[in-house]
Amino acid sequence: MAPSKIKNFFAKKKAEAKLKFGGAGPGRKLNSAGPGPSSSKPAQHDVYVPPKRSEISAEAKVAAAAALARFEGKDKKEFNTSLAAIRAQVRKELEAEKKAKEAESAEQQEERQETESRKDLAVQGVYFRCPMIDDQVLPRKEWKGKIKDFLYEQLAADRGLTACLIIYNCNPKEKAEVCIETLTKCIENIINHPNEEKYRKLRMTTRTFCDKIKVCEGSMEFLHAAGFAEIELDGEPHLIWSEDNIDADCSVEMLLEALKASEPIPLELDRNLQVLLPSQVKRSHLPPDFFRISPEELKREQQLRTEALEQAQMLKTKAMREKEELRTINRYKFCLLRVRFPNGVYLQGTFNVYEKLAQLYEFVQSCLMHESAEFSLVPTGGQKCSGQEEMNKSLYDLRFVPTMVFNFHYENESKALTDFLKEELMLLIQSF
Repeated sequence: MAPSKIKNFFAKKKAEAKLKFGGAGPGRKLNSAGPGPSSSKPAQHDVYVPPKRSEISAEAKVAAAAALARFEGKDKKEFNTSLAAIRAQVRKELEAEKKAKEAESAEQQEERQETESRKDLAVQGVYFRCPMIDDQVLPRKEWKGKIKDFLYEQLAADRGLTACLIIYNCNPKEKAEVCIETLTKCIENIINHPNEEKYRKLRMTTRTFCDKIKVCEGSMEFLHAAGFAEIELDGEPHLIWSEDNIDADCSVEMLLEALKASEPIPLELDRNLQVLLPSQVKRSHLPPDFFRISPEELKREQQLRTEALEQAQMLKTKAMREKEELRTINRYKFCLLRVRFPNGVYLQGTFNVYEKLAQLYEFVQSCLMHESAEFSLVPTGGQKCSGQEEMNKSLYDLRFVPTMVFNFHYENESKALTDFLKEELMLLIQSF
């Protein structure tokens, strides 16, 4: 149908153009008797003879000269005005170019400073593993995107369960919790009251539906898998439940259980193990990933703290010092721990602030050439930490946040050993 309409449209336009420009036939004189062909040689009286013009008078010549002089003067004035405008425009563009260069140099300077500051970082970031998805080691943000892509790829194979996982993993925690609570209530109403029509129908324009369900990724896929289909009633979109619409090999009871039992796909903190020379441990600054707050908030807090210290040059009580220490360590989610061996080499790893001291010992033990040897770790300026009570304390409680250096010592009969880290780890020593 559409091609014939297009053909008719163009045929009509073509006919209109022909009628307008080509359909009038040959021309004729208005006083001729008919439309017959005109003679190839026109008659003598038909030839136009232009009249002779009289010579211009002296007064007319003077008036013309005056008009020409005025015209030339006007042109000159306009040209001067245009020249000034051009000069102003050139000046304006030169100033804009200068400002652009200054801005570019400022950006380059800022970029250079950022590059220099990253060189001074002890580590470049915090990294994670996700054994359920892949063996890669990536920052948390990259993993979030990778998990989302992975889940959406699985929707076609198992829509119900995958939708549950999308709700948990692709939305902010607070939003997901509200959505799960609302969906649970909807499904429970259908299970408990299968014959009541009001529970089998959801109006998609209500505030509850829009604010608690629709805004959450995975929620619509879940409802479709549970047997809801979109239908328009009274000019408004609705979801109507029918047992016939439930996905194959599935039931509302199974989906409800999956919704309640699902959880975020876990990420495992990678230790980002590094072996360093003594000259390399001078780099002690931590990247933004280690902090609970944003870099802007951190910078502002440090500025306020500096101002407060300058204004309050006074002796502090023990309680005041402890309060300030807590305020400092509460800014961190992760900490960077280093172990110094007697041969001058350092072992470095990243830890969550709530991990136990025992996990630091396990990390060091896994790196030793003699894994069964007894050893102890002594924090700089502190005492040996090896008691069972201390082993069960978190790094946060022991105040090993944000960084701490431990001295490594062999214990008992192991004191005679002179080898420390495994050979393959010694090859990880970084060059400048």
